[in-house]
Amino acid sequence: MTKILFVYQFPMPFVMRDLKIVRDSFETKVIKWPKLRHKPFSTTINLFKGIKQTDAVFCWFASYHALVSVFFAKLLKKKSIIVTGGYDVVSIPEINYGVFRSPFKGRIVKWTLENADLVIPFSQYAEDQLSMRVKPKNTKMIYLTCETDKFKPNDSIPRENLVITVCRVSKDNISRKGLITFVEAAKKLPSLEFAIIGPHVDDSISYLSKIAPSNLKLTGYLPEDELIKWYQRAKVYCQLSYEEGEGAGGVLGEGMASGCVPVISEKAISLKETAKNSGIYIPYGDVEKTVEAISKALKLYPGMKNRVREEVLVFSREKRKKELIKAIYEIF
Repeated sequence: MTKILFVYQFPMPFVMRDLKIVRDSFETKVIKWPKLRHKPFSTTINLFKGIKQTDAVFCWFASYHALVSVFFAKLLKKKSIIVTGGYDVVSIPEINYGVFRSPFKGRIVKWTLENADLVIPFSQYAEDQLSMRVKPKNTKMIYLTCETDKFKPNDSIPRENLVITVCRVSKDNISRKGLITFVEAAKKLPSLEFAIIGPHVDDSISYLSKIAPSNLKLTGYLPEDELIKWYQRAKVYCQLSYEEGEGAGGVLGEGMASGCVPVISEKAISLKETAKNSGIYIPYGDVEKTVEAISKALKLYPGMKNRVREEVLVFSREKRKKELIKAIYEIF
């Protein structure tokens, strides 16, 4: 049986879904790569041993752990696979985002991706950004999966005039996720309830708390079962981002699967791959257009709640599993 070493840094839901797919299909060892200041030498030794004992190394994102993994894989004549598509394939200086803003880091990522045996972008947008900067040996775009069996409407929970967005609350995400626009829209719609849901990772929450109106809640981190209930209560899901990499497996897909009408920034191109014609699109940072779009979404909700869910049913776990396993086998 083919043996895979699965290497990742952060236990994001879509990363953990891929780990389950790999575990279900291959004999799998796992390494969670720590922050560089936490035992980098011992982890690197374990990585070398793990690659030596397996047939291929599977990395999520083209960061330092992927660089070392690809180097060891070439040295040991093993196969290497990288899933990529967000920060690691773009350069967006206006919001200080993307590894290719740095020529030095960009060269490292370029070498990593060009020497991997298989690179798997997770959206068409990610593949387009990748091809602008890198010439990998072999690429296969495979959409992330949307957990529609978990994220779904619940008729026993009454829908409210509630508008939500979900993200990590951090300094870099204030601009990238359009959080100021979301706050300002809440101020102009005082009869509605708003919520920013997600962990507070730095002191940016202090700033948002100061400018937030009384009808906006900052919930902090919520366990998945509680998050699902918020989706099921809300009528509108906002993704007002400047930039996103994924097309299906993120929070937009979760909101749509739960029956929320999506209000989306047209600047974040990848989101169109998920919402298609069901999204209400607004210019990034335009508060007035956002307010109009939210009001429109509330009116359209009764007739759109089923349609928006249908848009994301195509991003099934089984489809990604089938395509991912096939792509892995093809490199041997």
